[in-house]
Amino acid sequence: MPYPPNHRLETRARIIVSARKLFNQFGFDGVSIQQIMSNAGLTHGGFYKHFASKSDLYAEVLECFFTDPKWNNNWEGVHIDMTAADAGAQIIRAYLSRQHFEEVENACPMVALPSDVARSNENAKRAYQAAFKAMVALLQRSSAKNGHGNRTSALAIAALCVGGMVIARASEGRGLANELRGAAMEVALKLGGWDGDTNSGGTKSRRHRSKN
Repeated sequence: MPYPPNHRLETRARIIVSARKLFNQFGFDGVSIQQIMSNAGLTHGGFYKHFASKSDLYAEVLECFFTDPKWNNNWEGVHIDMTAADAGAQIIRAYLSRQHFEEVENACPMVALPSDVARSNENAKRAYQAAFKAMVALLQRSSAKNGHGNRTSALAIAALCVGGMVIARASEGRGLANELRGAAMEVALKLGGWDGDTNSGGTKSRRHRSKN
């Protein structure tokens, strides 16, 4: 019985989702192809029908919701509407939210994998850079509506979001992590010209609210 027309694309997507979750948890070197395929409910031999190597797969895993329209750009209680006028503010609040902090498997790879990327090949570095540039471009377009749409501010906001979450994740205990996220969120929102209440435990916005 022949496979349906979209079988290959769906299988490839399953492998990418599986790899993203495992890489986010254990890093590039801590995960085998066998583990990736097993977690996806697939056989090891099928891997090479879709990817030439684990490094080839790794570059695709580094896609984020800024570059991949199929990315599930939400965490529990937090969703980003990329078409909204305040999309930039929503990105900041969501990115530095408690939910993103706690969601390791489905975290943005820019937060979970920067050290691995630094040691990886050029394809992975290009993919990481593409995701970061896409984030900067979206923040710049959104903040332009407030008269703050310059590249320098957008770069600083993106760095606060990604770097703030990286350091928060590396901190021992919740106290400093919450303080870091709250401070990064407050400064990032000000740089973009957005008003809104923030706190160290979660995110709040007019449209999307989440519990602390």
